[in-house]
Amino acid sequence: METPLFNHTVITEFVFLEITNQPELRLPLFILFLLIYVVTLVGNLGLIVLIKVDSKLHTPMYFFLSSLAVVDVNYSSTITPRILADLLAEKKTIGFSGCATQMLMYIICGSTECILLVAMAYDRYVAICKPLHYAVLMSRKMCFRLICGSYVLSIFFAVLHTVFTFTLTFCGPNLINHYYCDIPPLLQLSCSDTHTNKIVMYTHVSINCIGSMIILISYVCILATVLKIRSTESRHKAFSTCTSHLIVVSLLYGTIFFIYFRPSTKYALEQDKVASLLYTVFIPMLNPLIYSLRNKHVKEAFIRLLKKTL
Repeated sequence: METPLFNHTVITEFVFLEITNQPELRLPLFILFLLIYVVTLVGNLGLIVLIKVDSKLHTPMYFFLSSLAVVDVNYSSTITPRILADLLAEKKTIGFSGCATQMLMYIICGSTECILLVAMAYDRYVAICKPLHYAVLMSRKMCFRLICGSYVLSIFFAVLHTVFTFTLTFCGPNLINHYYCDIPPLLQLSCSDTHTNKIVMYTHVSINCIGSMIILISYVCILATVLKIRSTESRHKAFSTCTSHLIVVSLLYGTIFFIYFRPSTKYALEQDKVASLLYTVFIPMLNPLIYSLRNKHVKEAFIRLLKKTL
């Protein structure tokens, strides 16, 4: 079906590719993704509540962590329910406006998560390298500005990508070689010139590269400062506050660079589908587990909450 939209004749719906060609695997995969989604919601919402109710966690570090948990809930809810529905559906269609909405939300959440990780790296840098200035540099107002700034920049790029993508002409076929409405597979379906779209996409990813460089520089400075600490216990404490963040950064940025900094070949898209599941489905689940299991203060806060409720 075709209809005029944005002064073009375009397809009115898209069809997602099958996650598996083996029908007997659909139910096990549905159960797996449902469990992942439930763990993601419970873990992130639990972390948000824990940070909210425990006054000892009312610090910039945990303020950013709770903001990250909010993003992860929305991130997962943008992608995973659609995957669950498609595993049970015979026809995996999505409307033009639905696809645009999913892309918009996906980019907002993904970009915000990247920027928040940069803010968290800066927070750790100030805490370890400039402890005497921490209260001033990481004031409540500054934290609020960093959070708001991350959303403003993310919304700007999300709107830009969505408008540029959905003003293209899609002449068919309408089969999206992916599990959700991502930019590269949609560009492959377009019969328009996508040069401008690719420039915008690589510009956005390049800005994320700058973010990764800020994180790297922050941790080089942190490492240099920590190595000067004579006390083994203090050194271990400083490293322990950074390890969880480094694990999350490595997983997220690693998959992003793997997907967006390679040629858009058919083989590359097949690899991208697997890699994208890592940062859209698994990382939102892993984030609260990584930060809580490796964080002494979070575990202590959880024990205190249990004692109050029991």
